[in-house]
Amino acid sequence: MQSLWTDEEASQYTDDLGLRVFTSRLLGRNPELVLHGGGNTSVKIDEKDFFGEPVSLCYVKGSGWDLATIERQGFAPVRMSALLKMAELAGMSDSDMVREQRAAMTKPDAPAPSIEAILHAILPFKYVDHSHANAIAALTCSKDGEARVKECFGKRVIIVPYVMPGFILAKTVYDVIKGRDLKAEGIDGMVLLKHGLFTFADDARTSYEKHIELVTLAEQYLAKRAAAGAAGVAAKTDLLALARLRKAVSQKRGFPQIARLNHSPEAVAYAGLGDATVRGPLTPDHSIRTKRIPAMIGDDISASVADYAESYAAYFARNESGQQMLDPAPRFAVWKDHGIVSFGDTVKDANIVADIAGATAATVALGEAAGGWEPLPEKDIFEIEYWELEQAKLKKGPARKVHQGKVALVTGCAAGIGFAIAESLAEQGAQVIGLDIDKEIPEIMRRIGAVGFVVNLTEDQAVTDAIEFTVREFGGIDIVVSNAGIFPKNEYLDAMTQSDWDRTLLINLTSHQKLMNKVIPYVKEGLEPSIIFVGSRNFKAPGPGAAAYSCSKAALTQLCRVASLELAPYKVRVNIVHPDAVFDTKLWTPEALQRSADRYGMTVEEYKTKNLMKVEIKSKDIGNMVAAMASPLFLKVTGAQIPVDGGNDRVI
Repeated sequence: MQSLWTDEEASQYTDDLGLRVFTSRLLGRNPELVLHGGGNTSVKIDEKDFFGEPVSLCYVKGSGWDLATIERQGFAPVRMSALLKMAELAGMSDSDMVREQRAAMTKPDAPAPSIEAILHAILPFKYVDHSHANAIAALTCSKDGEARVKECFGKRVIIVPYVMPGFILAKTVYDVIKGRDLKAEGIDGMVLLKHGLFTFADDARTSYEKHIELVTLAEQYLAKRAAAGAAGVAAKTDLLALARLRKAVSQKRGFPQIARLNHSPEAVAYAGLGDATVRGPLTPDHSIRTKRIPAMIGDDISASVADYAESYAAYFARNESGQQMLDPAPRFAVWKDHGIVSFGDTVKDANIVADIAGATAATVALGEAAGGWEPLPEKDIFEIEYWELEQAKLKKGPARKVHQGKVALVTGCAAGIGFAIAESLAEQGAQVIGLDIDKEIPEIMRRIGAVGFVVNLTEDQAVTDAIEFTVREFGGIDIVVSNAGIFPKNEYLDAMTQSDWDRTLLINLTSHQKLMNKVIPYVKEGLEPSIIFVGSRNFKAPGPGAAAYSCSKAALTQLCRVASLELAPYKVRVNIVHPDAVFDTKLWTPEALQRSADRYGMTVEEYKTKNLMKVEIKSKDIGNMVAAMASPLFLKVTGAQIPVDGGNDRVI
């Protein structure tokens, strides 16, 4: 591991807190040291309070901040006098500790101090750095972890047996170092067995670089004992099975889950380690995100998930002391010959779990090769997983959105109605994958937090590739909106070219049939699955000169009806929406609108509202209707044909 310190970058920070921000970010840049909010840092500063009185403060990382991106305001200033008094108490509850730490802050609008604030305060150094380094976990998570640490570091570190983080840990360390002169002893750091590493110094660079040095020594120690890596391990790929796994886990979780598959050689090798993968996390903090252990997936996916849930309930029963059991679904799974599958309410959540699972895989493999992996007993993990202070962090999130955790495939969405549909689904929490022949579709979808895929929907392989990409990236498909289409120029039958007729039916009908042929097997494994076609008023009220368009939409309506009959036994809903007179699209230029209005002897505004309700129909109206049709509101509706047209007398 290399130090990331550069004098040029450090020169931008001229005060103690600025340097604390800088070196905290250096730690946070390395995922082998900290992941997603892990670790904490501090700096002790003497300054004057609001009234000009001198005060000694411990600026400690605030709860909810990530070291990789922390700013000055991410540090909570806590009075040293209060923290040191707390360290002398014989006992203290977690809630009392949190309250008293906040009461001792000089800035009430700062974030809540880290639960390790007391520990930072009692260490007699200006700067303190703490991480959950992978190499330290691999070094200490074994039966002979303490002996390994002594062999690796000698007398350079204090070794602290595992105890619960927070006040208990601070009190333990306080008792260990009381009366000692750590500077005179040449102590560079402190290893918390099966937890992490502390380093400290009176300047920011030394504290940070001691951290890098000690982790490097651990890496070198382990490398001498580790076997060869996992290069060359090939993964199996079964995307339908992946969709079934996601569905089974989502049902146990009670909500749709995004599933991310890691089929790297390292992940596949980890999945082949057997019971070593289910002994526990590399640091207890991870259990908040990942639970104590992953699920082991065998040939029978449903049975494997059910077994995990049953095992989790038993684990809870063995350890609970009045808590309410969380859902029994795994947060990640090791799937033999396939790799690691991570789950989350959103892509962001699933990616966080995937990062932790990946770090766990590398560390467990290293620990096993170096002599055995043995993390904390389940009772200790349970205390962290169900610790009220940690659970409170997870309850602070925003309210769940209607389509959160669902995966939606939308075709023809570079503009107009298709874009509005994709936007509405994304706004309501779905992970949207937009397919369009427009080469700008990746950028167009990126603007709404979706993924764009350039696809000619009339080409079989292109459609297959897009569907398989979606399942491989997100775990399955729940919503399909088949919207792609064209409106050819108006021509009477005796003037229409055969190529115009053929092209219209190819895009407006056959491409939809191709999509159904390839996507239905995955939709059958979807969550509250829904297929929605975008038709047109013309299916029932055609106009002269629109034979190809009208016939294609009528046939598309029939395709929807047949699909609803075929898929009802699988609880897949299939419905169609029929828009009319939607003028806020690229097809309707101001000139085209004016010509059409003139043909009817109307103003443009009159023409745009010539339905029975005298209202303008916009693309967003269609988008919102489709999002509603895909929601639980329509859970028991299939085969329906729903007009969004303000009322059309020819249709009614």
